[in-house]
Amino acid sequence: MTTEKTAPIRRSREHTHCLLCGNRNPRSLRLRFRCGDDGVVRAVFRANPQLQGYEGIIHGGIIAALLDAAMTHCLFRHKVQGITGDLHVRYVHSVPCDADMNIRAWLVSCRRSLYRLKAEIESQNKIAAWAEATFMRRRLADPAIADPKGGTGGEKLPGEKP
Repeated sequence: MTTEKTAPIRRSREHTHCLLCGNRNPRSLRLRFRCGDDGVVRAVFRANPQLQGYEGIIHGGIIAALLDAAMTHCLFRHKVQGITGDLHVRYVHSVPCDADMNIRAWLVSCRRSLYRLKAEIESQNKIAAWAEATFMRRRLADPAIADPKGGTGGEKLPGEKP
């Protein structure tokens, strides 16, 4: 167990109905992401049989969605709303339906409005799956809805080019 400080990740107001983390979606998995001093976004999630694919293991699409959600929240940490442009998932081990999962994501690079991220899921003390993705900054018709303070949906990240 880590002793580093963690802070909760604030979601966009538009994200409250998300299937994975939304607090206004009755079917939401209720993921809660936190960010440590190292900039890595983390969540702990306990699987359940409702997420089953083959007998006794979590559906691969759920694994992909968990990885995608972690990377999305990593962008939220940077006050960026992003849309997944490309997602590559590598499944390493099956995840049992009753397993605890540690989900992590981090920013690799950014250039203009493109962001490269990585994520992984650890279960039973081994990496069960990992992903790499490119996200595009979400362009909003009404910038005021991106940020309650009237922001534009993203701040410039270190190393990001205009």
